[in-house]
Amino acid sequence: MKLARLKASEIRGMSREERLKKLQELRNELMVARMRAASGLEENTKAIRELKRAIARILTVEKEEERK
Repeated sequence: MKLARLKASEIRGMSREERLKKLQELRNELMVARMRAASGLEENTKAIRELKRAIARILTVEKEEERK
C-alpha cells in the first residue's frame, strides 16, 4: 500500500470533483487498511495515520472553499 502524502497546496489545485473522487478513494483505502490491521495482516500503522491525515486535509480545503 502506498502512503497518501497530499499537501494542502496540491489539494487546492484540484477541482471540486477531483477532490471528492480522491476523498472517496482514500476512504476506501482506509477501510481496507483498517480491516487488514484488525486481521493482523497489516503491520504498517503509519499508513492508517497518513490516510486519516490526507482525508482531513481534503475536508479542510472543502470547508475553506465552502466559506468563500
